[in-house]
Amino acid sequence: MKHLIMVVEDEEALGLMLKYNLEKEGYDVLVEPRGNKALAEVEKNQPSVILLDWMLPEISGVEICKLIRSKPDIKNIPIIMLTAKGEEEDKVKGLSAGADDYVTKPFSVPELLARVKTQLRRAPEPQTEKELVFEDIRMDLVEKKVFRGDNYIHLGPTEFRLLKMLMETPGKVFSREFLLKNVWGNNIYVESRTVDVHIRRLRRALNDFGPDYIRTVRATGYAIDTNFADDAEANVDEES
Repeated sequence: MKHLIMVVEDEEALGLMLKYNLEKEGYDVLVEPRGNKALAEVEKNQPSVILLDWMLPEISGVEICKLIRSKPDIKNIPIIMLTAKGEEEDKVKGLSAGADDYVTKPFSVPELLARVKTQLRRAPEPQTEKELVFEDIRMDLVEKKVFRGDNYIHLGPTEFRLLKMLMETPGKVFSREFLLKNVWGNNIYVESRTVDVHIRRLRRALNDFGPDYIRTVRATGYAIDTNFADDAEANVDEES
């Protein structure tokens, strides 16, 4: 599989230049110009390396770096900071936030590509797990499709992410707050009851073709399980 490089850069010309040169090297490339969307895109796409601009309009690259390092499922992704700041104390600040490398603008493309290759040698290989299965529900993580038995289930992107999180740890109860943070992202404000709305949509889509495996744990949250009382005591993942 090709490695995916994610570029978080709000300067359109620079983002396009990086995309062109990285694709020439055989990488898949995703450019995200919006700092407030970057974390959700990292979680969704699980890139092999992130090129992260320091100066972004909504949230700084340093803050994004800290948020990435705080999340268990993405904390080990290598991050190369791209910045016009060249002072030693700025480099220390970027590295202390969790960056693996630091490139000062303007930089040469060959040097940046060499640094990307260095980080890829340290990074884990792209995931080979491309499917999640729970009972008769199957998620194709490559094609972003869900099937129940032989039936294709049409889900919106939010319902897909919710189901993926539940299916990754069957039997575990996720609080609404945890789901909001990890499905919608830190920088998007929605009411906690929004989770209930999307769970109902997910249930309706799945339950047309089989029994309801999504369990509501009263006053706490949701899990996917085949034998789970609605008011059962459970290990609940709360927002810290």
